[in-house]
Amino acid sequence: MSRTSLSFSASLALVGTAAVAAPLLMAGTANAAPASTWDALAECESSGNWNINTGNGYSGGLQFSPSTWRAYGGEGNAHDASRAEQIAVAERVLDGQGWGAWPACSRELGLR
Repeated sequence: MSRTSLSFSASLALVGTAAVAAPLLMAGTANAAPASTWDALAECESSGNWNINTGNGYSGGLQFSPSTWRAYGGEGNAHDASRAEQIAVAERVLDGQGWGAWPACSRELGLR
């Protein structure tokens, strides 16, 4: 194979890799929801109280279980986290589980 052919083949491989990698790198935001959707979900889940902890095993505005909170990157307790941090974790939950992670309220809000 000539030097030109090798260079061309390497260029094609690089372009092919980029074409496959780019969508995968952007996949984390595929289900991103607007802040207003998270606010509506929190209103349904916790009356919009982002710092709620009723002792029922779920906490925060979006009513995270401790195991889900930790599994999707939350630190400490959900009810101690800011609204923005809770939404960031919720986006990862949404990517992993879909709206079914919030079954009653997502149905009520027409999200699934």
